[in-house]
Amino acid sequence: MNETICALATAPGGALGIIRVSGPLSLEILSRIFTKNLSEAQPNTIHYGHIKDEVEIIDEVMVSIFRAPHSYTGEDSAEISCHGSRYILNKVLELLVQQGCRMAEPGEYTMRAYLNGKLDLSQAEAVADLIASSNQATHHLAMSQLRGHFSSELAQLRAQLLKLTSLLELELDFSDHEDLEFADRTELDKLAKNINKHISKLIHSFETGQALKQGIPVTIIGKTNVGKSTLLNRLLKDDRAIVSNVHGTTRDTIEDTIDIKGVTFRFIDTAGIRQTTDEVEKIGIGRTYSAMEKARIILWIIDEKPTNEEINEIAHHTGNKKVIIVRNKSDLSESNALTIADFPIISISAKLGTNIDALETVIYEAADIPTLADSDIIVTNARHYDALTRAQESLNRVISSLQAQVPGDLVAEDLRQVLSELSEITGEGQITPNEVLGNIFKNFCVGK
Repeated sequence: MNETICALATAPGGALGIIRVSGPLSLEILSRIFTKNLSEAQPNTIHYGHIKDEVEIIDEVMVSIFRAPHSYTGEDSAEISCHGSRYILNKVLELLVQQGCRMAEPGEYTMRAYLNGKLDLSQAEAVADLIASSNQATHHLAMSQLRGHFSSELAQLRAQLLKLTSLLELELDFSDHEDLEFADRTELDKLAKNINKHISKLIHSFETGQALKQGIPVTIIGKTNVGKSTLLNRLLKDDRAIVSNVHGTTRDTIEDTIDIKGVTFRFIDTAGIRQTTDEVEKIGIGRTYSAMEKARIILWIIDEKPTNEEINEIAHHTGNKKVIIVRNKSDLSESNALTIADFPIISISAKLGTNIDALETVIYEAADIPTLADSDIIVTNARHYDALTRAQESLNRVISSLQAQVPGDLVAEDLRQVLSELSEITGEGQITPNEVLGNIFKNFCVGK
């Protein structure tokens, strides 16, 4: 934390590149290679000048100045906007290192922001999610967490838990007065159950959060030559899968993603389901059933009415998953009238693109994505999910202990455990081990 660090904050090869400098000697070091002395520069100002070495001018640049604590890292820092030449960027970094900077480690700027109290740990992780966001939904979730909505929810839970703990520990301080009871067990039980309800809601949101973050899995199934690969290509607007009149062309799963109404869907094209003696095709069909198990939505492509045996077979392998029957080749069908009990049906022509927009709408609705308000909390991070799960286990022990009239000191110990596990998420109120911080920030880009 006493060292001054530097790193390229933008991808090389563009028209412009930004180099970030942060630490106690940022402005002093930068002044040595800049045409102006920035040591006394006012905060939140931009300065035009040249980066130079002892021999020549390297580039004309703009330097933005930030003073502690009003900077991203909470330290004195600067951002140098250069031209995007790899030579220029590398030369500027080389000069900074020569003058006393150290190259930043991955995520070190955000780690310093956390250590300096600019962000809590969950907000710091949201920075990485924001950078990685690929659609409207993941951007919304990352922004919500970065703005502190999740932290605020946890803070409210912790405040209620502290109230519980304080009342119980107050009783322990007066344990020699058996007639004194500061904490009404009925009220404590009610409060603990209310907290448990909120934690359960957060835990259950993780499935939706993971689906939005990684893409909602949609498996395309059906017999051979019903148009599964043609439909995948039509949805992707690209010839991703081989299309042929030969039966059994698709021998393995083919996967790609598309964005529908701001949400990423992960489509998996599979081998056609049929009886075959080809060993390789059998392996592909086995992978089809495996993909069905992992899917959230299944598109069953047909070009004629399936038999009762086929319907029962699909129902057996799909269970409670959402199945959409897609009647393909509507351009060749004499009649589109078809009903199959318990399954929604939509008619399309994958070849001509007929009704594809309507199919996308049906797929989006089947995903049952909750309408996200700015303050909605959806857990997307596995570390947060693990901490919440452990906190709920400890809280369940508290509820059981209260109902069984267990002594207050034992209940208080479990309450302290709940508080500790919730604090792991934000890193507040406890010392977070270095290995935990290293694991969180190691996947950040160097300039962040």
